[in-house]
Amino acid sequence: MLQKLGSWAWIGGATLAGIAGMINAIGYLSYSHQAVTHLTGTTSLFAIAIERAEFVSALHLGFVVIAFLLGAVLSGFIIQRQSLRLGRRYGAALALEGLLLLFAALCMRGQLEAGSYLASAACGLQNAMATTYSGAVLRTTHVTGIVTDIGSALGHALRGLEVDWPRLRLYGLVLTGFVLGGILGSLLFQHVGTDALFYPATLTLIVALAYTGYAHHRRLYPPAP
Repeated sequence: MLQKLGSWAWIGGATLAGIAGMINAIGYLSYSHQAVTHLTGTTSLFAIAIERAEFVSALHLGFVVIAFLLGAVLSGFIIQRQSLRLGRRYGAALALEGLLLLFAALCMRGQLEAGSYLASAACGLQNAMATTYSGAVLRTTHVTGIVTDIGSALGHALRGLEVDWPRLRLYGLVLTGFVLGGILGSLLFQHVGTDALFYPATLTLIVALAYTGYAHHRRLYPPAP
C-alpha cells in the first residue's frame, strides 16, 4: 500500500501529525491540562476518578472519550470506504475538523470545557480519516504505535531480517511532524494562550482547501498512464 501512496499522502500525513502535535501541546498547557489527541491516559484517569468517586472529573473525562469516538464516527460516515483514492471526501472531513477546532478555540477562550470536547472530536475525526487514507497503517494523532513499530523494525534489522523501509520512513516523518507540531504549539501558547488553537484550526482549513484544489486539478488533468 505504501508504494502506491503519492507525495500528497506523505506530505499530508506529516502535516496532520504536526497539527495534532500542536493541538495536544495546547491542550496540555491550557486551563484544563487535558490531552485530546489520544485516549490511553484519559481512559486511565477516567478509571482512577471512578475508583475515587470523583464523579465530576469522571464525567468530564468520559465526555472527552465520547467526543473522540463521535469524531471517528463522523469520519467513517463522510469517507465511507477504507481504500485509498485521491478525490474521496477527505477535503470535507478536513474542513469539518477545522471548523470543530475553530469552535474549540472559541470555547477555550471562554474557559469552557466544551473546548476540550470539540478538540477531542476533531482529533478523533482526523485519526480515523488518516487510518482510512493510508490503508490502516498510519495514525496521525498519537505516536505510541509508531514508536513501537519503529523499534520492532529496528530489531528486525539488527537480526538481519527484512524490513519495510518505506513504511519506516513514513513513520519517522509522522513522528517528526508530531514533535515539531508540539514545539510550535508550545511556543504559540506562550505568546497568545489558548488562542493558539486558532492556528492549527486555520492550518487544517488551508490543508482542506489545498487538498480539494489538488484533487480537482487531478480530475481535470489526469497524469499520463
